[in-house]
Amino acid sequence: MKVILLQDVKKQGKKDAIIEVSDGYANNFLIKNKLAVPYSKRSKEVLEQEQTERKINEENLIESLILVKEKIEKANLVFYLKTGKEGKTFGSVSSKQISDKLKEQGISVDKKCIHLSDTITTLGSYEIQFVLHKKVQFKVTIHLKEK
Repeated sequence: MKVILLQDVKKQGKKDAIIEVSDGYANNFLIKNKLAVPYSKRSKEVLEQEQTERKINEENLIESLILVKEKIEKANLVFYLKTGKEGKTFGSVSSKQISDKLKEQGISVDKKCIHLSDTITTLGSYEIQFVLHKKVQFKVTIHLKEK
């Protein structure tokens, strides 16, 4: 029996895959637990329509994230830190602080989207990796200055 998977099923396939399974497995497990629907002309049309809608939504999301990217690139990211002897800073700059600084400028970015290669503890300029989406990745320079 051919079925279309509604969810990922271990050892069978990923969501939206069309697979061939035994009638008993399809009826008694997959369809009963709403993990799949029987394959038919109508179910194939519905699947194609859903995939098209997902693709359009994905493209719209990417477009909106590109606008956010442009705002972030224009943002002024300067952090002022207290320093002690020999220019050593007290504390460091974290992804949360970078996210908060962007929030002050009206740009909302989750701190999980900000990837720091290592802790930022000395004065100077640093390139920070932003990953808003697998297709929207970029680097921005931040500056640490003495307070």
